[in-house]
Amino acid sequence: MSDASSIPATGAARTAEVTRNTLETRIRVRVNLDGTGKARLKTGVPFFEHMLDQIARHGLVDLDIEAEGDTHIDDHHTVEDVGIALGQALAQALGDKRGIRRYGHAYVPLDEALSRVVIDFSGRPGLVWEVPFTRALIGRFDVDLAREFFQGLVNHAKMTLHVDNLRGINAHHQCETVFKAFGRALRMAAEPDPRTAGQVPSTKGSLVG
Repeated sequence: MSDASSIPATGAARTAEVTRNTLETRIRVRVNLDGTGKARLKTGVPFFEHMLDQIARHGLVDLDIEAEGDTHIDDHHTVEDVGIALGQALAQALGDKRGIRRYGHAYVPLDEALSRVVIDFSGRPGLVWEVPFTRALIGRFDVDLAREFFQGLVNHAKMTLHVDNLRGINAHHQCETVFKAFGRALRMAAEPDPRTAGQVPSTKGSLVG
């Protein structure tokens, strides 16, 4: 059971707000794709907030995310539903994707760890996830939830996303390089391309699915 509502972006500002309420979680996400990297995060999952902050900071997007979930059971529903709501917000903020670069990629190292993320705002959801975490928990954070977050995001942003951790020993470093690289790739893919004259970057003429 869910009750999802949204406020579409208006004018030239590439912003969106999404509210998602279910029996398991209550989520509100605001995103500004042309922000400065500011993040206001309250999810009840501290390590997850640390990762979301990486997306904002390195993607130069402003994120305002509030979540209340059944974390007394575990963090799964909260993390997954934030991914869903953020994906919906990204899709709304991008609109018909006219004039964006569409593709983005980034390699990000952190000490011994190195990750690569490649994005295509294709209008088709698809996730390829090759992240061999070296342990199951980072503090109390279940590393499986990183994939669940991106799966929810991909499904609702309707994007193709390839995530590869190329090397790493420390699981915290592995996860952080993934989120930082996603932020950098998001920044590249979503930024306006002045050479396209506002066209949709597709020979089909549409990237809305």
